[in-house]
Amino acid sequence: MSGRFVTIGEAAGATGVSAKMIRYYEETGLLGRAERTASGYRVYSEADLHALRFVRRARDLGFSMREIADLLALWHDRSRTSAAVKAMALDHVADLRRRIGELEAMARTLEHLAERCCGDERPDCPILDDLAGGPREP
Repeated sequence: MSGRFVTIGEAAGATGVSAKMIRYYEETGLLGRAERTASGYRVYSEADLHALRFVRRARDLGFSMREIADLLALWHDRSRTSAAVKAMALDHVADLRRRIGELEAMARTLEHLAERCCGDERPDCPILDDLAGGPREP
């Protein structure tokens, strides 16, 4: 091995990706296998750290593992077009907006149910009734 290499613990500290997740990314093929020392310990180059930071940022933005794999492939493909990357980003934005809408609808429903709940000592609860599909039979 030539160049500067760091241990998995150092890689985790430098990238904000836990050692467990680094191993998982390697096992799933998202990242290439780490080089090993003569004693079998994983070691990471600066290029590996850069890829880990890329994955972490993509995860922070909510991309799925499959999408991250596609983004990594585009990142490594110097013949790619930025249009392909932009299309992926805009598709992801649309998905995020759809999910935000679903979450807002859930919040409105729960707020409405909570407003209808007396929150007192009685057992009647419109929240539980709704979850159960309607009022419980007496």
